[in-house]
Amino acid sequence: MYGFKFPLLLTSCHMLFSFLALAPFMLTPAMLPRHAETLARSWKGFVAIGLFMALNISLNNSSLVDMTLSLNQVIRASIPVFTCVLAIVVEGKKPTSAEAGALLVLTGGVMIAVWEGTVAGSPRAVLLCVAGTVSNAAMMTTSGKVLSEKVDALRLTFYTAPVSLAALLPAFAASGEASKFGGPGGYMDAHGRDAYIIILATSALALSYNVVHSLMIQRTSAVTTTVLGEAKIVGLMALSYVLLGEKKAFTLKMSIGCATAVAGFCLYSHAKLAAAGAAAAGGPAADVQLGRLASEHMARLGGRGAEATPLVPRGKAGGKEDDTV
Repeated sequence: MYGFKFPLLLTSCHMLFSFLALAPFMLTPAMLPRHAETLARSWKGFVAIGLFMALNISLNNSSLVDMTLSLNQVIRASIPVFTCVLAIVVEGKKPTSAEAGALLVLTGGVMIAVWEGTVAGSPRAVLLCVAGTVSNAAMMTTSGKVLSEKVDALRLTFYTAPVSLAALLPAFAASGEASKFGGPGGYMDAHGRDAYIIILATSALALSYNVVHSLMIQRTSAVTTTVLGEAKIVGLMALSYVLLGEKKAFTLKMSIGCATAVAGFCLYSHAKLAAAGAAAAGGPAADVQLGRLASEHMARLGGRGAEATPLVPRGKAGGKEDDTV
């Protein structure tokens, strides 16, 4: 946008903005007593997430110097697979064979869809991109583990932002972006107020995205969140076809890739619902509402015609509402 080509500067500003914007809330009397216990319990996780985030950004940006964007996107389409593998190690969450197969179908479809026929890139760039992809997956799975330890999305963002900022600053200083941005004849001289608008607007969006992203991991899982990210890519390509009139750019290869990715997404959703239904039937610790939804889904697929049990939270029986979940 407006020729803004300073990724490390922008990301560093995002981290600083997130920390400063959340500080007034985090330093209130109600929140202050909680920090010591939370940091004592999960500080290693916060440091790891911050470092993995910084590695993901810096390694990926570095790989783009010596490789095409198409090859970069093909490699990064494998994030759900890496996340699934690391989730077994970090979170102890082993996928079912149906979930693993669906992930491979989804990933393959996205790879076909984003591939533009040019896969030029040096071995060094490929290694950097793969390392960045693994760092992204490690960040996701570590976030899932930390969020399961009674840490909310706001505190996770607040604690990890300064770690990422500290890790990015050396790379930013070495990149020369500072002189190109604020030096004589640099970007600031040419664009003035627009530069501040870009930084502030994108920083606010980045904070919102990071909080929502953490909430998604907490409410679903790290792997499911990456699956939704892959679905977003396919959705954007479909919207560009429908709304922007990019029919000529939408080749047969892209159509096949998008169709394969949608099939993989549907298979993964079905596998998750089936697993949730089996877990709900096997013990009281399962999520009751998700189990009911899975039972409804399986009944419809089986053509039983039976009416699903309404998803009524516990405590509403007899017409009396209760916030207990």
